[in-house]
Amino acid sequence: MLGFITIQDGSGAADRFLAETADALQAQGLRLAGAVRSDLDRIGMQDCDMELRVLGDGARIRISQDLGSGAQACRLDPGALASAAGRAEAVLAQGADLVIVNKFGKQEGLGQGFRAVIAAAVAQGVPVLTTVAPEHLPAFRDFAGDMAEPVPAEAALDWCRAQALPAR
Repeated sequence: MLGFITIQDGSGAADRFLAETADALQAQGLRLAGAVRSDLDRIGMQDCDMELRVLGDGARIRISQDLGSGAQACRLDPGALASAAGRAEAVLAQGADLVIVNKFGKQEGLGQGFRAVIAAAVAQGVPVLTTVAPEHLPAFRDFAGDMAEPVPAEAALDWCRAQALPAR
């Protein structure tokens, strides 16, 4: 099953929510794969310094590039994102009850990022929870088809437990 939460705000609330959800599920003994995002707080640096924490292995990978103070381009480092996805896929291959991916975004819509991790999990019958911004819903629906199920944020923990525990 592929569950998704539609996010509206860009304040980082969805990232914090998924990180807290992952922490709660791991504390309950679920084996997780995937990654959650946190913004780095570094003095003198620009907004959008991003880091992913790979679930199940604990690696923290900075996925933003320092393009300088006047840069207007996307700061995402595709190589670092691919590295994080590779680590998450390795965790999944060792066995997981659930995959959490911080978002299905532009990179996933283009066939990159965590798209292969999501596809591998679904093919193995491992449930996946992710977030999708409204502007990425068409690409997500093209990818997921009718396998995707909207999950209200307030029900995410219950959804994750219900999907992951029967597999145990």
